[in-house]
Amino acid sequence: MVSTLTAVILALILAWVATPLVRRLAFTVGAVDEPTARRVHTRCIPRLGGLAIVAGFMLPLFLLAALRTQIAVMWFSQTSLVAGLVVGGLGIAAVGAWDDIKGMRARHKLLAQILVASVAWAFGLRLECVTLPYFGHVSFWPLSFLVTIPWFVAIINAVNLIDGLDGLAAGVGFFACVANFITAYLGGYPGNLVICLLAATLAGAIVGFLFHNFHPATIFMGDTGSMFLGFMLAAIPLFGVGTAKGGTALAIMVPLLALGLPIFDMISAMVRRFVARRPIFSADRSHIHHKLLDKGHSHRGAVLILYGLSLLFTVVALVAYVGRSHEIGFALAGCSAVLFIVVRAAGSFAIFGARPPKEGRLREVTVEALRRAVPRALLEIETASGPEKLRAVLDRFAKEAQLVAMEVSSAGANGSARVKSWSWTHDAATQQQLREAVVAAFTIELGGETVTLRFRWDSEESAVSPQAELLLQLVVDSADRLLRRPPPRTLEPRAQGRLSIV
Repeated sequence: MVSTLTAVILALILAWVATPLVRRLAFTVGAVDEPTARRVHTRCIPRLGGLAIVAGFMLPLFLLAALRTQIAVMWFSQTSLVAGLVVGGLGIAAVGAWDDIKGMRARHKLLAQILVASVAWAFGLRLECVTLPYFGHVSFWPLSFLVTIPWFVAIINAVNLIDGLDGLAAGVGFFACVANFITAYLGGYPGNLVICLLAATLAGAIVGFLFHNFHPATIFMGDTGSMFLGFMLAAIPLFGVGTAKGGTALAIMVPLLALGLPIFDMISAMVRRFVARRPIFSADRSHIHHKLLDKGHSHRGAVLILYGLSLLFTVVALVAYVGRSHEIGFALAGCSAVLFIVVRAAGSFAIFGARPPKEGRLREVTVEALRRAVPRALLEIETASGPEKLRAVLDRFAKEAQLVAMEVSSAGANGSARVKSWSWTHDAATQQQLREAVVAAFTIELGGETVTLRFRWDSEESAVSPQAELLLQLVVDSADRLLRRPPPRTLEPRAQGRLSIV
């Protein structure tokens, strides 16, 4: 245990020292989280902080291996599993870093997660059998790949989605590490000592990073940290698979229960978006931590409430590991009741009986701006002398409506177009705002030509509200009438079919 304690102290110090250096790097490469309608913070804060967690976790382990300590030799002797942990961890961190710097589509991140999980599986980090309460020994051997990949992807995304407040994901990950450490230590099997080392070292790196990440945070872990943390929390317990009954139970029960909060939040988000007929991977501002803020809790208060829930889940995980069947049932029932009360109080999910939102709450800022800008735009379009005036009217409308960007594209059946394509972007718009902006698209059919109008704006819910869609439809309908209006007769006849927006 002396080596494990040394690794914890080294991980804490390294992460604490490395975080300011990573902060400077984040500003240099442009990995900065800018305020948007959906974000909680109100100033630019660098991300990439997960690199400090990666360094704090990896370096002490290799240092102990270089010193040939007994526990490190025991860990390093599992060559294939070590390779899977290191390659997979660095791979998922690289994917997260790329997303923090350049941005990635949700589907591309999912594919990358599946690829990294497949690499880990190929190196031997697999779920092949577990021992569960009430069910006994369950073997997944023929379907190991189909079970292991969702295991990794689910936990990676659960931690990633809960990373919405300062220190929240790091704190949840810390409690999960504590649960893994205690249950592995109680297991008493030699193979579980490796889990103790890995869980304790990761916990030390998290604490070192939390010195800079707890509210008010000076840096975010970003996708680099949240996905790395999720991968490690999924991979570390798999070192105990197959060692004994304790190892197999540890591999599935403890992480699932200790990470009950982010897993519940992930599932509720997917159901919420499915019911609302929105893309499953679309972002919104309806996670449980957002709802706690909306209820009037302070930033730090909301985090502490969720820390308490995570601690409760950790206790339940420990009871599930050491308790008898009826004790496990009581623990799960009590934890479910507390979770139900918190979710109901936060109003996070309507099907749990939470009160509906008040009718008189303030509407979204962009909807209010649209309400003010639409009447003038309709008047100017209806009184315009011809289609050539439409671009100037829409430019002015976009500014008054506080849109982030607007695009008009046109395509004819034979490749020609009467209406020229063009775009407008707000002068102060950032790449992050453009990437996260919601899009409302409308089409106008002009004979054999299709004109598409796209309006982009910053939304708290990351979704087009019915009010915004209705207001924009009024503008599009008015533009449609203007484009169909026949040109005025003049003394010199114009060439027909040559309308253009310039």
